Amino acid sequence: MNASTNVPLSGPAEPLAQRLAELRGPAPQRSLNARALAALAANPGCHRRAVLDAVGVDKSALAARLGRPAPFGQSPFAIARGVIFESRLKADDYSALLEPLRAHLGVPADDRAPLSVPDLLHRSGPAVRADRTAQALAAAAAEPQAWTLLDHPMLRLEVAGGTAYLEPDALVVHGGRCTVVEIKSFPVLDGGADPAKVGAAARQAAVYVLALQRTAAAAAGQAPPDDPYTDQRLPGSPRTTVLLVCPKDFGNRPTAVAVDVRRELAVTHRQLSRMTGIERLLDALPPGTDFDLATDEDGTPARTAEQLTAAVEAVPAAYSPDCLSTCELGFHCRARARCDDRVEQLGRGVRGELGSIRTVTEALAAASGRGTAGAAPGPGDDIAAERGTGEYGPAEYDAAERLAYAAALRAEALGGPA
Repeated sequence: MNASTNVPLSGPAEPLAQRLAELRGPAPQRSLNARALAALAANPGCHRRAVLDAVGVDKSALAARLGRPAPFGQSPFAIARGVIFESRLKADDYSALLEPLRAHLGVPADDRAPLSVPDLLHRSGPAVRADRTAQALAAAAAEPQAWTLLDHPMLRLEVAGGTAYLEPDALVVHGGRCTVVEIKSFPVLDGGADPAKVGAAARQAAVYVLALQRTAAAAAGQAPPDDPYTDQRLPGSPRTTVLLVCPKDFGNRPTAVAVDVRRELAVTHRQLSRMTGIERLLDALPPGTDFDLATDEDGTPARTAEQLTAAVEAVPAAYSPDCLSTCELGFHCRARARCDDRVEQLGRGVRGELGSIRTVTEALAAASGRGTAGAAPGPGDDIAAERGTGEYGPAEYDAAERLAYAAALRAEALGGPA
């Protein structure tokens, strides 16, 4: 299983870190882990999530205070199943885990090249563990012929003025390079797994790959690669193909799936680059905005639900139905999209097709050929549409034509009038 902790930078607070602390208030800072970074990368246009994640707000508590709590996160049964599966893989000197590692990574089955498992000081704090991981990774990369397994290493990743500590399940180091190994409890049935779960695991693993790339580049005194499709060949650098170890069929025998995460790595890299410039988003906030979730001694919230709603709505969101499974504020943003009649509630595909048409009412009016809802087109509407000078411009009329064509096809299929 994965854990992470956010630790503020040592020494005097930098202006950005101070600004983020003021927005958060005295409430505890929420750790920014690989799951949160992967969810942020899955919706690159959402300023709201970027700001709240950078601030370190507990979005689950925030959603509850806004009156729309989300049944978000893994179930206790899934967590327990994952813990049991991982413990079985690592029992008896990792005997069960070695089977898929041999099949996919070529770990030798004899004692000519035994698998080394260094102590990573798991009982220490995250900073000490990250230092120990860096030392163990450098030592393993310096011996190309050796095989080394780093069990639950701790990685550093600088994010928005703070240090995120990330914990993958394992790293296998050989030939001077390393491979991220993620242990998941969802099954692989007939050689295939749930695409949605594999995609989520790939986005999470891409965060670890990015952290390892930056660590290797810093150790070599080089800049990290901008192109995720460039193979970084530095001591300790990660391969962009990760290994997902899962139960085979409905049993406990492990199998592995190799996943290329370069596409997810590109999205994650772009999002973190945006978070580096989070000042631009913060400067757009109205004066006095904060997301303080703290309570007084008597339990009275420091900010009312109305104040928190105004603060959240001051940051633009990019809602889509996918947010319901990836973001704690998904139900709040969906309710706002429905109240405002926004087309985002219909999905990203529909939103992209409709161009500058912003509401469902406008889309229905355009599909029915009316310039505005309930109004018949005037004699100059055809010319205005052609020149883009009427109620709708060329983009809107193009969307209207597509909507009308789709409505005609549906009517034809149902045997009714268009």
